[in-house]
Amino acid sequence: MIVLRSCDENFKQKFDELLGRGAMDMEHVSSIVAGIIKEIKQEGNEALRRHIAKFDSWEPSADEEFQVDVDNMKRAYDDLDTDLKDALHLAFERIKSYHEKQIPKSWFDFDDRGNMLGQKVTPVDRAGLYIPGGKAAYPSSLLMNAIPAIVAGVKEIVVTTPAPDNEINHLLLAAAHLCGIKKIFKVGGASAIAAMAYGTETIPKVDVITGPGNIFVATAKKMVYGDVNIDMIAGPSEIGILADESAIAEYIAIDLLSQAEHDEMASSILITPSPKLAESVRETIYIELSKLDRELIARKSIEERGAVIVTETMDEAIELMNRIAPEHLEVVTVNPFELLPKIRHAGAIFLGAFTPEPIGDYMAGPNHTLPTGGTAKFYSPLSTENFIKKSSIIAMSEEGINEIGEACALLAKTEGLTAHEKSVKIRLK
Repeated sequence: MIVLRSCDENFKQKFDELLGRGAMDMEHVSSIVAGIIKEIKQEGNEALRRHIAKFDSWEPSADEEFQVDVDNMKRAYDDLDTDLKDALHLAFERIKSYHEKQIPKSWFDFDDRGNMLGQKVTPVDRAGLYIPGGKAAYPSSLLMNAIPAIVAGVKEIVVTTPAPDNEINHLLLAAAHLCGIKKIFKVGGASAIAAMAYGTETIPKVDVITGPGNIFVATAKKMVYGDVNIDMIAGPSEIGILADESAIAEYIAIDLLSQAEHDEMASSILITPSPKLAESVRETIYIELSKLDRELIARKSIEERGAVIVTETMDEAIELMNRIAPEHLEVVTVNPFELLPKIRHAGAIFLGAFTPEPIGDYMAGPNHTLPTGGTAKFYSPLSTENFIKKSSIIAMSEEGINEIGEACALLAKTEGLTAHEKSVKIRLK
């Protein structure tokens, strides 16, 4: 794990390398993904069979085998022990309550001339959720993607997830039952994105695709964008921590490792003006690493993408963190709320020593599908707005068009659009 000091001569070069942490070499997989998309568009389920056999080591013999039986979801839910079922329900209710506060409203504004301007909010007809599999199964990702779609009023939700050896995590199936989902398809990777974007004999075409995935999934989402909407192009998970001398080193070390254990490509970065805390955190990380079930993954992440940066001041630390724009940002200082106005770029902000990032992954309520790789500078977390669209509403009265029509016609004429000009003028007195 590298330790940098902002006053070091080579700091700018090393920091610029950290800023490039989220770069995904999509170019080297783009031809593969383009081929997969083309095959799905041309061959549908037949191509899916080949891809599943190649990547997940089983081959559906009939179209019905792509889909998970609804009864299997219910059985998985019924088989949960009481504590786990209660935890799932608590997470569901907290996530639902948070997202209900996000719903944008339709509005209509009438003036005294009988004109009306407004906005109509309508959910998309069908949403596609990609839930990762592979190294780990993430039922929490299903909750985080499904609940905002449900709250937004989406009538049909389609889920795709990899099923290595034709097996799906039972907790994921239980979460799907809790969300009332009826359509889960056992297909992953770029194939799943293409199937949802264009439809096959079994998997229906959707209007928006959300959910994280590997570089093949991210590249496929980028390629199908425009034919469907997408939430964002997410890369490996990451955490940034701003801390002062009041922070407890063990807390900080474990929180950094909570992201490192996700993936070898995950980034964990502490920025602090306290050299003592920096050294203590670094030492504690290496003590705690050996205790993790996913030690090898976390160790590689920490060694290759972890960093501790020591600054002269907290203001300098904040400015560097704003340049990083992390997916998750913990602020562990004497008074974290004082720093909040200075933080401009972060996917989710966790304030105080008792607000670890994992509480946001599962239970707090805000969405854990967040922008990565610095894209928090222009992307927002997944929300109900990803599953709705807005239509502008205009209704002009005769008095109203007479009031502004001449000016409208003049602008149209100036642009050389004479039919536009006439369309307005023939309605004027």
